[in-house]
Amino acid sequence: MPYNIRIVSTYPPRRCGIGTFSRDLATALEHLTAEIGHIRVAAIDNGNGPYGIPVDLVIDQYNPQAWANTTKHIITRAGESANPTVVILQHEYGLDPDAQGNDGQGTNFLEMAKAFRKQGLITLVYLHTVLHEPDLYQKQMLRDLAEHSDGLIVMTESAIHILESDSYGITHAKVTHIDHGIRMQHPSQYDRLAIKNEFGIANRLLVSSLGLLSPDKGIQYSIRAYGRFLVESCTEAQREKIVYLIAGQVHPEFVRADDGKPYREYTALLEDALRDAKVRWCRTKDLRTVDYDRNDVILLDHFLDENTLLRFYGASNIIVLPYLNMQQISSGILADTIGAGRVAIATKFMYALELIHSNKRCPPGLIIGRFSRGILVDPGEPSVQQIAQAIDYLVFNKSKRLMMERQAHQRGYQMRWDNSAWALLQYIDFVREEKEIVTGRGIKFTREKPSSLQIEKRRHA
Repeated sequence: MPYNIRIVSTYPPRRCGIGTFSRDLATALEHLTAEIGHIRVAAIDNGNGPYGIPVDLVIDQYNPQAWANTTKHIITRAGESANPTVVILQHEYGLDPDAQGNDGQGTNFLEMAKAFRKQGLITLVYLHTVLHEPDLYQKQMLRDLAEHSDGLIVMTESAIHILESDSYGITHAKVTHIDHGIRMQHPSQYDRLAIKNEFGIANRLLVSSLGLLSPDKGIQYSIRAYGRFLVESCTEAQREKIVYLIAGQVHPEFVRADDGKPYREYTALLEDALRDAKVRWCRTKDLRTVDYDRNDVILLDHFLDENTLLRFYGASNIIVLPYLNMQQISSGILADTIGAGRVAIATKFMYALELIHSNKRCPPGLIIGRFSRGILVDPGEPSVQQIAQAIDYLVFNKSKRLMMERQAHQRGYQMRWDNSAWALLQYIDFVREEKEIVTGRGIKFTREKPSSLQIEKRRHA
């Protein structure tokens, strides 16, 4: 009997990485026609609609009653179908306000999980943030979600270790790892030279940073690093053969916050970085209007739709991710960079440690592994020198860069969305079977006296 899938998440046209993730997951699940009945989405909305299929319910993010009403609608519709319903909650603290509108303080996801579990609906939770040092609310929320759902899904193995640690104390049996899917199904279909020709940069090496911008993306540091590389390593003639493209708008919710004051401060911060870097730069909405001979850095102030984003991955030689949040456990940009077979220079956030460096030991400083898929650097001010060194290494060692591309491409094949969707389906099957096996397991024993036979729990290094 096929499953009906219900996703609770942000969703396009809302410009949000989790919304894009949910759309790509839904699209991949749709191809499993024998195993999946229908897919519906309850979109967490903040004035971003209108929505189309598969969205059939809309939650006003800051209205507690809207969350409660949506929960009732989902339960009612699940009861009207002969197929079993699986609810997938895409949890992010920032999407969960309390009744007073305070972001990251609510219990809306938890109340949903409790209600769905009570009605017998299989309920799974994707965790998009797992913090090393959570506050009391953050810690208790993940503990409660584990207790009141059928399973937690994370996109890094390291997140499992954190959840099992004393910080959370969540049992291993309640957590599973499924790769973040990649959108670049066949990198070869995006011919690098052809795309560069289209943008007028056929004879240039392209360094890029892609996606929605905000202060914690660290672009203010990568700009200065790129300027340092040009000054220290390039002749004037070489300088004209390379360009740094920063493509993507500032996150729209950040633009609207506090009457635009943080946005104006951030814009000034970037312009200060450009001046400090002593680079020639321009801001544009159309690359076809750019005079590349006169500019080192191009700020493409334009929302990147799916096709445009994939073409930029295809055109790039090096992709820089100078993020400042080291606890970030997922990144669609990094996943797609690896999937596209492109070399990443990334700070040492959790997802980068796992995806680029396979969670091997990572001391301070610039790290290039023997079989690495990219280069890791420290965040913030140290990244200026280290990113400059990393760009220098990749620009002047073509064979090393191409080897990293091959390593990235190989890992990317394992991360295709169809593989991630299939892994999710297998996990759903496992959870369903576990729920149905209720006999023969014996009674539960509670230790009532100490024993020399007791094995002490080993801690993860």
